[in-house]
Amino acid sequence: MRILVINCGSSSIKYKLYGVEVGDSLAEGIIEGIGTPSARHRHRVEDWETAVEVAVVDYRSGVSRIVEALSEWGPTPPVADSREIVGVGHRVVHGGERFSSSVIINPSVMEAIEALDSLAPLHNPANRAGIEAAGNLLPKAVGVAVFDTAFFSTLPERAYRYAVPAQWWSRHGVRRYGFHGISHRYLVERASEVLGKPRPNLVTFHLGAGASACAVRDGRAVDTSMGMTPLEGLVMGTRSGDLDPAVVFHLMKAGLSASEIRRGLEREGGLLGLSGISSDFRRLTEATRAGNPSAALAVEIFVHRIRRYLGAFLVQAAPCDGVVFSGGIGENSLEVRRMVISDLESMGLVLDPSRNAVTGGRRISTEGSPIPIWVLPTDEESLIARDTVRLVVVGQV
Repeated sequence: MRILVINCGSSSIKYKLYGVEVGDSLAEGIIEGIGTPSARHRHRVEDWETAVEVAVVDYRSGVSRIVEALSEWGPTPPVADSREIVGVGHRVVHGGERFSSSVIINPSVMEAIEALDSLAPLHNPANRAGIEAAGNLLPKAVGVAVFDTAFFSTLPERAYRYAVPAQWWSRHGVRRYGFHGISHRYLVERASEVLGKPRPNLVTFHLGAGASACAVRDGRAVDTSMGMTPLEGLVMGTRSGDLDPAVVFHLMKAGLSASEIRRGLEREGGLLGLSGISSDFRRLTEATRAGNPSAALAVEIFVHRIRRYLGAFLVQAAPCDGVVFSGGIGENSLEVRRMVISDLESMGLVLDPSRNAVTGGRRISTEGSPIPIWVLPTDEESLIARDTVRLVVVGQV
């Protein structure tokens, strides 16, 4: 029996295949450029890897290519017959207030996900397209929706309510939902293992093109940086993060349309908007080292916002058992970690420079640091696979 995990983005599909024991993945890959004549499909099975350019017009054709690759590509394809795939786990970004845990997909679940499109217009429609494609191509497999927002269903009302008219919440769903919950939940589980504490108090950071922070008490989320949508919070690759709402009114008065403002905040802001160079943090790091002041400022603002949330969330998680960095930037940028933790000894955070310079999952604080600091690579796909196994194979959440 096989479990397939699918993560559909706005123009890509990432996937991994597992056995029901959910150890290392049996195969994985990504199709980038969905809807274009020159999409790129990368596929790996153990040490064998290939990449091809093909036309992938929609998510159905993308999932079809994935099923074909799993059964035909490589010296030892991990799937002999597509009927071996008994469950398909899907990352769904927005579950609103209805979904506090992963669920088996049925028509009413699909209707609920569609009703949330307006809250996650870049994500939920793509997630639904992947679910529909997998359901058509793998009719014997049971689909499972794993929600990014579910981990934050434990937020207290004081953390998720905004100070707006109450009917905006009751009628229109205006509240904090939080995102990257699959990653933060995985990090809490891993931190529990490395700390040897079943329900730790933590501050976790998922830092990548999308970035978020989470405060955890007794193993449960109590606050997070992202809000009603993934736009709020930390500076991100192209997203602005926290912003005075009056900026929108000011720009509308200046003649900008709602779509122009939205594009600026979601697709042209963040590191890209600040630097004028790129949303790719690696390029900004190189430009900063080369003396580019705009790149350096973008990095400084990115770090400043992280430090602001770190201070606030250390209070929420007190007494804190650990601070965790993850995501592409959190795992790979020793400069960002050094800048974030700099001069915070009085707050119980003491970085070990030699440990910080080593790659891979490890503790990067000194042995004497009152609060340990960890780099823990995230693995959202394995968590989605485990939830899928529990619902499809074991039959319990």
